Parts: sequence; C-alpha cells; structure tokens
Amino acid sequence: MRGQLRRLSGANFFGKKGLTIAHPALLYNNELIPAHSETVSAGNQQEGWTMYYTGFADEASSSMAGQIAATKELGWQFIEARAVDGTNIHDISDEAFDKVVEQLDAAGIRINCFGSAVANWGWDPMSDEDFEKTTAQLRRALVRMKRVNCTMLRGMSFKATWDRPAFDPAVEEQVFRKVNVLVRMCEEAGVLYLHENCNNYGGMSWKHTLKLLDHVKSPNFKLVFDTGNPVMNFDRSNGDELVHCQNSWEFYQHVREFIYYVHIKDGVFQGRNENGGFHRAHFTFPGEGEGDVMKIVIDLLRHGYDGGFSMEPHMKVVFHDADAKSEDAARIANYVEYGRRFMRLVESARESLGQNK
Repeated sequence: MRGQLRRLSGANFFGKKGLTIAHPALLYNNELIPAHSETVSAGNQQEGWTMYYTGFADEASSSMAGQIAATKELGWQFIEARAVDGTNIHDISDEAFDKVVEQLDAAGIRINCFGSAVANWGWDPMSDEDFEKTTAQLRRALVRMKRVNCTMLRGMSFKATWDRPAFDPAVEEQVFRKVNVLVRMCEEAGVLYLHENCNNYGGMSWKHTLKLLDHVKSPNFKLVFDTGNPVMNFDRSNGDELVHCQNSWEFYQHVREFIYYVHIKDGVFQGRNENGGFHRAHFTFPGEGEGDVMKIVIDLLRHGYDGGFSMEPHMKVVFHDADAKSEDAARIANYVEYGRRFMRLVESARESLGQNK
C-alpha cells in the first residue's frame, strides 16, 4: 500500500438537519489529517434514534406493493431499494419509478439506500465499455436518489478476477482509477458510496478492502459490511491460491473502523463453483450459519454502532441466481420471519452487554 489510513477518533451520526458525517482525525503516511464534520442532505435518519432496520425487500416480493407489505408487517420504515419487478431501481423506466415513489409516499415508507448494481460483479474492471455502462447507471441513480432524498448508495469495485494474480497491478490500476471516478461523482452529489465486500476486487480479502480504501480517499467512500459474503468467497489475503474461504469475523475485525452500514446474511459453505463467481452456499436464518452474525453484532453494539442493519436473506430467492425462485407468499413469510429473528438476535446481543437494563 502507498500508506496506511488509520482512524483515531470520531463517529458518524444522523442529525435532524441532515446526515452529519464526523470525519475523524486520520494518520496517513504519519501525517495528521485534522478532524472535521459536514452535513449531507437529510433523508435517512429516524427522529430521535439512529439505529434502524431495513432490507432488500425485493427478496420478499418482486412488486413494490409486496415489498411495502412485508416492510409494514415488520413495523419498519425503510427499504434498501434494489429491484422492482426484476429490474434494478436505477434501470426501470421513468414511469415505473414515478409509480414506485407514489406507492412509497402513500405507505409512509422511505428508501434508506439504493442497492445499486454500480461496479458490481457483472462489470469487468478491464473493460472501458463496461465502465461507461456502469457510470451511466450511477448517473441515473443519483438523479433518482435526489428525488427521494436518499444519501446512501451500495456500490462495488468491479468483478473479482479470480483467474489472475491476487494483487495484479494491471487490475488494480483500473479498479482504483475507475472507483475514484465513481466516488467523486457521489461526492459531488452529496451521496455516500458504500462499498460492499462481495464478489468484487475489494471482496477478495480484507487486505483488498484496505488497499482499496488506501487508494480511494474521499469522505464519501465508506464500507457496508456483509456478514455472509465471506462464507462463499475464497480468501486471497495471502496469495493466489483458491483453497480456503474467508472468515467473516476475521474480515470484520480488520475493517471494523471503516464500517458505516451492515448487511445481514448468513449461510454455510457447500462447495466451490469450478466456473468461478459465487460459490455454493446453504443460506440460513441469522445466527445459524458460518457468518459469525451474533459475534459481529455484539461487537458492533459494544463499539457504539448506531447505523442500519439491512436484511438480505437469500433463503427463498438469490438475486444473482435466476434459478432460485419461490412463490410470493413463501418469500414474504420468510423475509418477515428473517427480520423478526434478527431483531430478537439484536435484543439478545444487547442483553449480553447489559444494554437493556
């Protein structure tokens, strides 16, 4: 790495006038960057309390009506918007988006984060054509985010190149340059680009994530940590071999100080996919798999985490697997049960820390 970015103090919090980002003092190459704060536009906070529950409600239903119904059954106020009728929210037609906004407004439900496909596992880091296409996705997303007053976007760092060296300089040159462009676009729009540890460059290991953070320096570039993705990704922190899967707890410990938002997923590794990409996993309710969900939640709460927990069950439908489908009734029931179990898990975590007394 060119230099190690290290947080010294500070926190992120939601204020009534907007999203206040307290940028802590940082040491970079042994130079002190002073602490400062700024306010992004309001839009994701809940009055009086900042920790909240949300989720990829497209796993409950393809339709926005079904997504809203599942969210309201849980008593939640937010959806992490990804697909509507099978198409990402930044790619649906203007007429379809108008309808989504009307439905959300009528139901009193808000979008806390755009679960975009920007720079995800479908885009090759070495392809300029792919970069142009995903840049166009981001442009559309930013316009729509402004309309619904949403300031968080889930983004990635392009398709993981498992068939190339773990720290391939040619790949890294492209990834760092292109992600910087995307993050600057978000910075100009007052939006946070939250990188997810998925099947992308940064998701190949915790070392890749830290190296990405080291090369993309912006107050608007932060992490969304997915508890379940390490279960089905090989660990390339120590070289090129594709032998061992990552450990969620280990990954989390190394990146904890940069986590802004959390995706809740859990599962058990079922075997490698010889064709590359996502490996096979049996997805479970939170706390029942190998994602160290309870351990991570306890540690987050112990360290004062007060952001969002977003559900991504994958138990009845898997967004990146077209063959994994279920009837809507089963999907909604599973999503609601998943959310309820996670809320109980959080209460148990609080009890273990003495936070409910």
